[in-house]
Amino acid sequence: MQDILKLMQERQSARWPFDPQKPIAEADLQQILEAGRWAPTAHNMQNFQIVVVDDRKLLEAIANIRNPVSTVFVDENYEQLSFSEEELLRRKTGVLGAMFPPSWRLPKAQRTAALLEGEASRPMPACPVLLLVLYDPTRRAPASEGDFLGIISLGCMTENMWLAANALGIGFHVVSSLAAGPSAQEVRRLLDIPAPFELVFGVRLGYPAAAPGRYLRVRRDLDDFTHRNRFGSH
Repeated sequence: MQDILKLMQERQSARWPFDPQKPIAEADLQQILEAGRWAPTAHNMQNFQIVVVDDRKLLEAIANIRNPVSTVFVDENYEQLSFSEEELLRRKTGVLGAMFPPSWRLPKAQRTAALLEGEASRPMPACPVLLLVLYDPTRRAPASEGDFLGIISLGCMTENMWLAANALGIGFHVVSSLAAGPSAQEVRRLLDIPAPFELVFGVRLGYPAAAPGRYLRVRRDLDDFTHRNRFGSH
């Protein structure tokens, strides 16, 4: 039990560039996918497909897709930022502002101006393998309109693969921008993704191009979110 808890505690988003010249062994990739295969899904509907991209030309084409960031995302992201480690430790939720571009940490008017100038557009960092996770809305559990259970299932599958990758020393980074707006349309075109599959997110896999920096990760204490027998009772 201690081993799996330690793996969970050490898991992190690998936002740094990966070495595109250092491939992932096929056996390791298969283990990561196998972990996803055995994830629990609602009614065992297994409501996902995964496109594995390791062709360099395709990876380059996807990396070159312009990903303008919306003002809504940046403004709501700003509300979650802590501007010092002390503040983050006190809040116990959110992330350090230093993890994001300087323009995202500016006052609102300046943030908006930077977005309008296209400053927030960021290319996807290099990686040797990219996974595109697809959701199949036709495969849902019975009597589950809205398919909230299906969304949970995608989370279970992702977490399984994430922990497997971390156990193998492979960086794992969820890229949600590939599934939004014009970016998603271009990815669908490049990879021939048919209807009714919905593009949920991409996952960069790889080894760091340079020694990765560590960043402070925090969680609420157990008493902050657990209740015994009645809400509000510990």
